Order: sequence, then C-alpha cells, then structure tokens
Amino acid sequence: MSSHAGTIDHHHDPSTSTGIPNKKLLMWAFLASDCMFFGALIATHLIYRLHPPSGNPDPKVVFNPALTSFSTFILLMSSLMMALAVNAIQKGNLKSMRWSLLTTIFFGCIFLFCQVFEFNEFVHEKHMTITNSILGSTFFTLTGTHGTHVAIGVLWLTLMYIRSFKPAGAVSGAWLGKATLHLLVFAVTIVLTMHVVLAFVFDFLATGLTGAMVAGFFSSTFLSFAGMIIGYGALRWFARPAGPVAFDEHNAIDVESMGLYWHFVDIVWIVIFTAVYLLEYL
Repeated sequence: MSSHAGTIDHHHDPSTSTGIPNKKLLMWAFLASDCMFFGALIATHLIYRLHPPSGNPDPKVVFNPALTSFSTFILLMSSLMMALAVNAIQKGNLKSMRWSLLTTIFFGCIFLFCQVFEFNEFVHEKHMTITNSILGSTFFTLTGTHGTHVAIGVLWLTLMYIRSFKPAGAVSGAWLGKATLHLLVFAVTIVLTMHVVLAFVFDFLATGLTGAMVAGFFSSTFLSFAGMIIGYGALRWFARPAGPVAFDEHNAIDVESMGLYWHFVDIVWIVIFTAVYLLEYL
C-alpha cells in the first residue's frame, strides 16, 4: 500500500469546473441515457402484459422463480464485491482489489450461466421464442439486452484486472501483446468452463447422477475439461508476482467508474426482476 494513499481525494477533482472527475461525469451521463433506454423496454413489456393477445403463453407456467431468485442474489453479491474492489484500490491495496474483481467476474459469469440455462429451457421446453408471442418478444428483448450489459461489464472487469498487472515502465507494445494473450486465455477459459458446467447440468437433469452419466459426461467433455484446467493454470501463471506495476490508488477513478456501471446493471435487474417476474405472482 502506498504511504500517501490517504491523501488522494477520490471523489472531487479541483481541476474541473464541476468538481467531479470527467470520467465519472461521463459515466453518469451514459447511465442517464441507459435509464431511458431500459425504461422504454420495461414499459413496453408491462403494457403488453396488461393487454395480452390471445394465444400468449402463461408467464406462471413459463417462468422459473427459484432459478431467477438465485441469479438475482448472485448479482447482488457481485455488487458487494465490486464495492470492496473500489474501496481496496482507494486504499492502494492492489491484491485485495484483484481478488474482489475476480469474484465479481465469477458472480457475473454465474448470472450469465443462469440466463443461458433459462433461455434454453424457455425455447426448447416451454416453446416460447422471440418470434412466436408478444411475451417472448418483449421478454427476450428486455432480459437479453440486460444480459448483454452484464457480459460487457464482465469484459470490462476482466480488462481492468489484466491492466492491473502492467509493469511499471513497461514498453506499451511489448506489454500489449502479453495483455492480449492474457485476455484470450481468460475468455477461452470462461467459455470452456460454462460449456462444461452446462453439459453437466443438462446430463444430470436428463438422467440423474449415475455412474453411466458421469462416465458419459467426462467422455463427451474431456477436451473441454482439459482445456479448462490448462486455462486456469495459465491464468495462475499470468497472475504471478513480477515486480512493481503501473497501477495504484491514482487509478481508483477508473475502477470507481466501472463500479458505477456495474451497480447500475444490478439496479436495473432488480427493477426487471420485480416488474417481469414478481408481478406475475402478486
């Protein structure tokens, strides 16, 4: 931790006319526009729910409130970890910030996994698609747009995590190549992990936990499972200590701006969860 970490004002910028750092002001402006965008999507869904056309599927039959409640809890916990990451870098605690970012990424990926599983169930088992009903059109557009925001947030978190390893005084070109490889390994590992977990869940739901199921699962996902293990090993190698880095409490505004985006995404999901899911059961 830097000895002068406590002397940095992370909330005000005397060099700007507003006293607010330009990065934070820009993020607030973007989030304001995104509020109107999501407001339009949520209002559209609610209007069509008040006047459903004939043949519209019953949301109570389609929705899985237990799964959605779990994913909502996971997303809320990710906001806690994001807040801890911001607090850690403001104090110059780089190691704590990295672990908090990794946990936030992990929770974000769990949320995306739950959404992929839910969409698959709706399409293949409940036969609700984006084109065969108004409920499907408004639901998939709204929740799919939010899922895209979560995926963008996970990518941003990953880039910030990788950026925190930039060596002090490193040549930009040389470090950029290593950072790109780090990002590629990170992305491939996440995709392989989601593929392996989804395959296991689908096999388990289809046949139950049996010796034959486990054997068939490892047989069909052996390459993905091996690639996943190698990927985690490579990520551990990238994260090894390598001397001083060009990332400290002076970069707190970057992490804080990212935190504003992530908290906004979580708040929007709370509104969606209430307006789309919970209202059907009131």
